[in-house]
Amino acid sequence: MIRISIDAMGGDFGPEVVIPAMAMALERHPDIRFVIFGREEEVQPILAKHEALSKASTFHHCEVSVRMDEKPSQALRNGRWKSSMWRAIEAVKTDEADACISAGNTGALMAMSKFCLRTMANVERPAIAGIWPTLRGESIVLDIGATIGADAQQLVDYAVMGAAMARALFEIQRPTIGLLNVGVEEIKGQDDVKDAARILKEIPLPSLEYYGFVEGNDIGKGTVDVVVTEGFAGNIALKAAEGTAKQFAQYLRDAMNRTWMARIGYLFAKGAFDRLREKMDPRKTNGGVFLGLNGIVIKSHGGTDALGFAAAIDVGYDMAKNRLLDKISADLGHFHKSPVGVAFKGEPEPAADVETEQQEK
Repeated sequence: MIRISIDAMGGDFGPEVVIPAMAMALERHPDIRFVIFGREEEVQPILAKHEALSKASTFHHCEVSVRMDEKPSQALRNGRWKSSMWRAIEAVKTDEADACISAGNTGALMAMSKFCLRTMANVERPAIAGIWPTLRGESIVLDIGATIGADAQQLVDYAVMGAAMARALFEIQRPTIGLLNVGVEEIKGQDDVKDAARILKEIPLPSLEYYGFVEGNDIGKGTVDVVVTEGFAGNIALKAAEGTAKQFAQYLRDAMNRTWMARIGYLFAKGAFDRLREKMDPRKTNGGVFLGLNGIVIKSHGGTDALGFAAAIDVGYDMAKNRLLDKISADLGHFHKSPVGVAFKGEPEPAADVETEQQEK
């Protein structure tokens, strides 16, 4: 049985989208049990319409919810210990749930997750990993916006964590890893990226295969299973891809409506267009995974519908079912205890623990 905690108040639509999405996910995965956090007057009337979901769920009333425009510092001050977002995360910490799903404020969700769960040993910064549709199927890209900038040490950690996620999600024994760069030549790129490449060539892990540098067009091609970059470039790549998909879709609609002949042609090719629309549907790959924390937290797009939120629940289910944290912990421990890892990083205290202790004081 996989237990999923849900922030029912997150996102642009709250329980109106979240509850039907949970019902969809339960049909696909009958072994899910939900722990729901939200306002009783908004959640219960919708939950009552789904009998099977009600029987598979436990509800906790939370008067406070985090606003989508709230700053992370404000969210921590106003919602710590009592908001639906905090309590959904805390359910993972207290082992009431195996994974947490929220469509709420990304910055607040990351801040609360770091504060509540803390980062894993040897991980300085968590990353958001996204599932990216490609010509070969799907790849993982990280970081897509958790933090701006990353040094060589953090890029290597991202690579190890991304490989563990690929093993858990795609069931690939030895995922290929590529570092996003401005060219594939070894002399190109920033020093941190080149240093990370040097370490990944020497990394003594049988659980990943370092491919080399990849460029932006390699992401959509599916050249590698995991693309590693820092959060600034990763977020721009994500938003550029989303914008290009919308632009292409609009071009296609305009072309199909331009003449009567074009409309007739569309009717004959409707099956092909439907398959194209399905492949380009962003809802199918909705759900960013916060990697590097002592718990599984999934961020759903705030503006998605029930189908998209259900996809995020599917990601959380797969990550918990396939023991993502155990894979990450084992791989990171193997690397950091190896001669390469010790020489590269040494044995400092995790930075996030120090930061959290200062915040608590």
